Amino acid sequence: QNWTRGMSYCLHSESDLDAGPIYVRENGELHVVNRGAGSVQNVTRKARPFRLFSRGFSVELCMNREDDRARRQRTDHFIFTYTKEGNLRYSAKSLFSLVLGYISDNVDHIDSLIGFPEQIAEKLFSAAEARQKFTEPATGLRALQKFTEAYGSLVLCSLCLRNRYLVISEKLEEIKSFRELTCLDLSCCKLGDEHELLEHLTKEALSSVKRLLLKDTSLSDVGLRRMTAPVRVLKKGLENLLVLDLSCNPKITDVGIGYLLSFKTLNCLDISGTGLKDISAVTKRIQTQLGLVHSKVPLEEFDHSNCKTEGWAEQTVLQWEQAVMEAIKPQDDLRSRAALHFYGKPRRIQEVVKCKLVEAETKACGDLQFYKEKVQNCHLPLKKEVTGSHELKNNKKRARAEQEKERTSKQKHLCLTVEDWDLLNTY
Repeated sequence: QNWTRGMSYCLHSESDLDAGPIYVRENGELHVVNRGAGSVQNVTRKARPFRLFSRGFSVELCMNREDDRARRQRTDHFIFTYTKEGNLRYSAKSLFSLVLGYISDNVDHIDSLIGFPEQIAEKLFSAAEARQKFTEPATGLRALQKFTEAYGSLVLCSLCLRNRYLVISEKLEEIKSFRELTCLDLSCCKLGDEHELLEHLTKEALSSVKRLLLKDTSLSDVGLRRMTAPVRVLKKGLENLLVLDLSCNPKITDVGIGYLLSFKTLNCLDISGTGLKDISAVTKRIQTQLGLVHSKVPLEEFDHSNCKTEGWAEQTVLQWEQAVMEAIKPQDDLRSRAALHFYGKPRRIQEVVKCKLVEAETKACGDLQFYKEKVQNCHLPLKKEVTGSHELKNNKKRARAEQEKERTSKQKHLCLTVEDWDLLNTY
């Protein structure tokens, strides 16, 4: 009783704020204090679920106090899968995968890849490409150059930039880093005579180009003169060119076609839609000096649907285009949503329609496509004496040597002009 009176006194002496029931444990049993009567009662309390945290509380398991990037890299060391029962299961990645990921994250710090195995380099390029290392403005170019210097055409052998002028303007240095290209499509890009990429075509790095498509690029006789100067004078540059498309360039005249006669290896030429004045004279000149015949039907070589980007960096070029399109999205958002809903994608549609209109105008004017006929084998007797065959071969070699001397001497007198030397001094 004395204990209960003291407890009752303490309860009554507290403030009037109700703090709820008070429990006292005595001799292993839980008792509740009745504040009204000031006594202690033995009560069996109902079991309530125990909750340590509130419902909205979440816990994140951290290995240490490193930053988020370090934690993300640490989790990348494992492969997470689920069993049939729905349980999470993880397994460690191989050492090769871990090293490959680390090098791809720091690919711009590589000194050189020359002599490195191609199979491993391709996997390294794919890993860096998946991390979009080649799209970074600061380190992307340096990382890409490490691969192009070592592997050349494996990185990219064919590049199609048709209707992609924005990609050319934003990634010009990256495009210039590609070496040993065999096919380059710059159609409908409106580059003009002064563009840096056209000047790059005369460099030794692109001497391997065999198919060059320059349709509707705003070229004139000045651009052709600059583009062919190294071949005409120094026998360097595009000396291995086989297919050339110069259609839909109305500023190219009969004078500009004269510069093309230095491409002795040409098999196909398209000059439709140019500003020629005497078509018959140009046709005869091309036939006599280049050995090309005017085609009465459109050639498959100038079907741009066959040109595509091929190589390790195929997805890289697509990433560049996607980044450029995302960069110009804020400008497109300034237009009303109703106009966008009505017209769809105006920029891409305008480019495609414009290119189709140019093609329609070219067809209306007539196709001026030329090709080289296949040389038919002469029907010679099957049985010949050995001495006669050797003499025939020697005579052929002598004739070819004499023709080559005549051709080089003529080119020296005709091509080495003052204007050409002034032009070469600019490179």
